[in-house]
Amino acid sequence: MNVPDQLKYSEEHEWARLEGNRVTIGITDFAQNELGDIVFVELPKVGDTLEFGEPFGSVESVKTVSELYAPVSGKVVEVNGGLEDAPEHVNKAPYGEGWMVVVELNDVSELDNLWSAERYKETYGQ
Repeated sequence: MNVPDQLKYSEEHEWARLEGNRVTIGITDFAQNELGDIVFVELPKVGDTLEFGEPFGSVESVKTVSELYAPVSGKVVEVNGGLEDAPEHVNKAPYGEGWMVVVELNDVSELDNLWSAERYKETYGQ
């Protein structure tokens, strides 16, 4: 299981990478592995608002459909449109080409609610 140390993690298996006042969000390597082959990703539109802990989209795999939960609140400023045609990027590179959205943060302190890589690994098996 790949769990980059520089990221923050939600209990619902989303990761967050802070860059200035923006956060890039995706799902973890653990999550994509549990889901299996991802065949469709539903994401919000640029300009939509995410609320911490609330659903913001979904991921459909050959096994199931899972909701995505916002690890932070803010305005969506970028969406990975490449996932529309190539949702398998989430499986191949969940921390790279498989990113999902970039959000302009409302409150940087929300990142304090997220887990460190160490806690995520301890909780989910490494």
